[in-house]
Amino acid sequence: MSESSKRRIAIGADHAGYELKKYIAKKLREEGYECVDYGTHSKEDCDYPDVSFNVALSVSKGECDFGILICGTGIGSSIVANKVPGVRCSLCWNEYTAEMARAHNDANVLALGARVVGEELAWNIVKAWLKTPFSNEERHRRRLQKIKLIERMQQTQLEGKLEGKGELGAVEGEQFEH
Repeated sequence: MSESSKRRIAIGADHAGYELKKYIAKKLREEGYECVDYGTHSKEDCDYPDVSFNVALSVSKGECDFGILICGTGIGSSIVANKVPGVRCSLCWNEYTAEMARAHNDANVLALGARVVGEELAWNIVKAWLKTPFSNEERHRRRLQKIKLIERMQQTQLEGKLEGKGELGAVEGEQFEH
């Protein structure tokens, strides 16, 4: 069994990204990926936060390995996805940004702008993003730990336990610059 057939990808789009979502999902299935489609299922006007949240949540919960979001620019969808703990969504517009999102940031959700990239470029971005592993270099691991610390602090603050101090302190012996 190939590596791609083992991967489950959540995919979703608003009305602006509907056609590109259908195209990308078809290409992914042809490559052996399992796609879980979170909508939308027509060109009818809809709100990207609804779809984006559901895709991001499925990745955060481990129900899907990766997520792909498509809206008009990719901006709104990426903002929503990055509100979900454990999600590192990156808006990519070429193969290089896709490779760096995975190699340096271990991005687990990809956002695309249907009004920004065409089908061929979008597919090339998706392929580059999926084939690129996290580099696992110490500096990138350290930075990811800081991101996780921020997430934990936000959760703690929401639970009323932090009292607004907002200092990150040391992560692996280094001070976080703010």
